[in-house]
Order: sequence, then C-alpha cells, then structure tokens
Amino acid sequence: MTAPYDPSNREKVVAKLPLILRQELKIRAAQLSVDIQDAVTAGIHAWRSNPDAATPVETTGGSSFATYLPTGLYDEFKKDCRARPVAYNQGLAQSIRLWLDTHTMPTLVRPDHVRRLVVCNQKGGVGKSAVSNGLAQALAEAGARVCVIDFDPQGHLTKHLGHVPLGIKEPSLAKHMLGEVDGNVRDLLIPIEYGPFAGRLFLLPACKDAFLLDAKLATTRNVRVKETALEKAVEELEKDFDYIVIDCPPSLGYTMDTALYYARTRDGEEPKASGLIVIVQAEDTSADAYDLLLEQIEDMEDDLEVAVTQLGFVVNLYDARKGFIATSSLSQWQEFGDPSVLVVIPDLKEQREAVRLKRPLLEYAPDCEQAIAMRDLKKALTK
Repeated sequence: MTAPYDPSNREKVVAKLPLILRQELKIRAAQLSVDIQDAVTAGIHAWRSNPDAATPVETTGGSSFATYLPTGLYDEFKKDCRARPVAYNQGLAQSIRLWLDTHTMPTLVRPDHVRRLVVCNQKGGVGKSAVSNGLAQALAEAGARVCVIDFDPQGHLTKHLGHVPLGIKEPSLAKHMLGEVDGNVRDLLIPIEYGPFAGRLFLLPACKDAFLLDAKLATTRNVRVKETALEKAVEELEKDFDYIVIDCPPSLGYTMDTALYYARTRDGEEPKASGLIVIVQAEDTSADAYDLLLEQIEDMEDDLEVAVTQLGFVVNLYDARKGFIATSSLSQWQEFGDPSVLVVIPDLKEQREAVRLKRPLLEYAPDCEQAIAMRDLKKALTK
C-alpha cells in the first residue's frame, strides 16, 4: 500500500520482510552513510534492470517494513513483479538482497599509529560505560582491532559484557601502573567473541584495587609517574591495536590525570587523532561536571605544556518527552561550538536489555536506534 509523502516527492511503501534482512539493511546503510530509502530505491532499480541478478529470498514469517520510494516507482515495480511473476514482498526482498550483495561493508582505513579515545566526564550515571562499549563494538564491527579498557573500579563495562572485575589480589591494570606486578598486561585481555567483531575486540577488565589507585599515586615520590603511569602500563598493547578506548571513572583525581595525559596529542600526531569524548546528558548537572573537567584539562595543559584535544560531546540518554529542560539543554550543547556534539543517543530500552542479558548492544540489537547512533559516533571520529 502507499501513502503520499510530499516533502521529498516520495510515497510511503509498506511490505513484510524477514527480520534478518531488515537488520542487515539497516546496519549496512548505517555503515555506508546511506539513507535506507535510497538503498531500497537503488536495489529496486538494479532488480528491474537486471532480472538475472535476482535470487530468491526466504520471506516466511516476515514483519512490517516501511520506507519511501520516488513517486511512481512502486507502481512500475509492481508491474514488473506481475510480469516475472513474483510476489511484491519477494520482489522487494530480492531488490534489497541485490543491493546488499553489491554494497559490501566498507573497508576501514587503519590508522598508522594507535588512536587513543578517552571517554570521560566527572559526573556519574551519564552512560560513559555504555558509550565506550558501543563505540568499541562499532569500530571492531567495521574491521578495526580494538581494546576497550574498563578504567572504572565500579566495573560497569566489564559486567555489561558478562565478565567479572579482577579480584583485589589478582594481577591488574592498577598493579601494572604502580609496578607491583610482573608479567605482561596482555595476559589480562579477554576476547569478546561475538560474530560481528570476533577476533578484533578485546576487553581489559576493571579491577577492584583501582579504588586504591588515587591514594597510591598521590604518595609516589616520582612526580612524573602520576601522569605517565597509564601510558607506561599499556604501551605494549599499542602494538596490537588500532584503537584503544578507555572508559574513565567519574573522578577528578590522579587516576583521571593519567587518562588525560594518555589522551594528549603526541609529537607528530594529528591534532584530532586521539583525545577526549565527553559524555553528557541534556540537563544542567552534566554542564556543571564538564566545567570541573575543563578546569582539570586546562591545568594539565598549562602545568605540563601538552595539548589535550576534546574530540566532542556525546549527548546520551536523550528523551525529548522530558520537555523544556531536555530540549533547551540539547540546544545549548549543540550551540556550544567547539567541541561540537558528535552524536545524540536516544534513551531506549535496547541498551538496558543488552546490559541485563550481558550481551554487546550491536550483537543483541544491531538495527536499533542506539546501535545506529554508536556507528554514527564511529563515523564522526574516523572520517
């Protein structure tokens, strides 16, 4: 059936398609930065012009799918379906399959040197772990080798992925940072073995002893250790990965100093290759927390004569139904200028469901709006 869609001279088309095909279409369109309606339109044109390229698709148990086609195209498409003959749903499924087969996942251009993405804000509960997790998955899904580090002793990211934070007596990142353990930090890595990113995504889990890290860094006699401890602990990992994503604690202590220093622009590195991704919500307390973080960044830049790039804001858990506070706050973030808003992630149930089930979001609900937003964030950082 069709309904007029005046703004772009298109008409709405509704059909029944299998879930797996709809998911693959949404994911591939997001990866290629193509509107779904344009992908379906291109697929129909290819299907109409090259009948021999069409292959049957299993459509049993299909559910509702809607998109918009240029006015008149659907009528022409239905005529071709009758002439072949194939059912409309089958013809549309074949068209989408044809587009997918001829528009493969783009090859991610790997960076010459590891890129360090530090996800932070002083305020807790804004969703730093969820964004760190989703960004790492999106990068790995696109073909990059990614290590995501749970640098928060609360261990939310580690638990989200179905693992347990390291015990206080076990070797850990904190112990490596303090020189309290021998061996290689690589031995702590856990592979995240799900199809979309198997073999490319690894977790460095949280450790309970990280609660003690600030106090121990504060009492060290070596002043430079306060800033360089994280970098020295993970430098061996940089040889193995394209991206290192760090989920920071809601803290302004020495632990955060080590993460800020790790995110600095290194000699010979492009200014926006590495840096900070600041997670906020559309409300006032996020802005207050950001002011505190900004002071810490500026103090480090002045004291150590380094440059720490803020790659941008992520406005997380956005819900316009919360009214004026949410909408006006979002506008303020978008008008901030530099850094800019990289992406707005909606507050939807899929992320919470994935956490409850201990599954990666992009594996559990690969075509949900939040998953697409994570891929949009990846694109914003890799373009």
